Amino acid sequence: MNDNATAAVDRSERSSMRSLTAVLMQRIQSGWKTLVVGIPNVWLLVFFLAPFFIVLKISLAESIIASPPFSPLVEWSEEGALILQVIFDNFIFLWEDDLYFNTYVNSIKIAIISTVLCLIVGYPIAYGIVRSSSTTKNILLLMIILPFWTSFLLRVYAWMGLLADQGTINSFLIWIGLIEKPIRMLYTEFAVYVGIVYSYVPFMILPLYANMEKLDMSLHEAAADLGARPMTTFLTVTLPMTAPGILAGSLLVFIPAAGEFVIPDLLGGGNVLMIGRVLYNEFNSNHDWPVAAAVAIVLLLILVIPMMLYQHIQSKQAES
Repeated sequence: MNDNATAAVDRSERSSMRSLTAVLMQRIQSGWKTLVVGIPNVWLLVFFLAPFFIVLKISLAESIIASPPFSPLVEWSEEGALILQVIFDNFIFLWEDDLYFNTYVNSIKIAIISTVLCLIVGYPIAYGIVRSSSTTKNILLLMIILPFWTSFLLRVYAWMGLLADQGTINSFLIWIGLIEKPIRMLYTEFAVYVGIVYSYVPFMILPLYANMEKLDMSLHEAAADLGARPMTTFLTVTLPMTAPGILAGSLLVFIPAAGEFVIPDLLGGGNVLMIGRVLYNEFNSNHDWPVAAAVAIVLLLILVIPMMLYQHIQSKQAES
């Protein structure tokens, strides 16, 4: 009986040790998961939320002649009371002035058209890369990524030389006799579209390629066997399955294009007014930091709210 009792106690102790070890391992794994998830959250807190609240604070201040050129949000009165000075006049001013409304509309319009053009150009390129051989595929992907090795500013300046009245394109068209005098392309909205599409089309191609790479090409063969024509196969099979890649690429193009400053400034020459230029003028030329901060906050809301709504709809669809 004593031997059986001792063996039972030993088994109980070993079971308790295994349970304790399992609990300890679970806590270690949970700690590692918390650390891995916590680092990006701290990064976002420091480099996104903190600057956002700083800009929000400036947008709720009053412009003054001082350094910094805006009133404090919180200050102490002579009686020793804490006073919170929140001013919404900057946002009201944006609503009342047609310049800012028209600039927002023009920026969104240019961003939407540029995104559609990038999709029209990038979709067949991504599909062609996916359908090519492995060796050719690597070469084509390298050609897509290769422009990133050159300075963005230099590439925009290169387009200035190409689109100028005496530039390469006009000189070539005159040389072949297609035109008699130069076509004005630089410092127009056309030049802005060219610059944005050229600069951001890789951001459309790469998500589309990553999505198309996972497609089951046997579905195309099945659709063809069932009598579907190529266009029908594309509209009913390929296009719906590549919708996530289209959405990802469109967001990657639309968001930076809406706030673009360099391309409209250099290729548009001040003739194409976008919100990035207005921000620059308010901060540097007018030194009106509160209005500039309000412009930035409104632009951020315009870009973030549709993304949040889309994520909400996607989560609802996933739950159902």
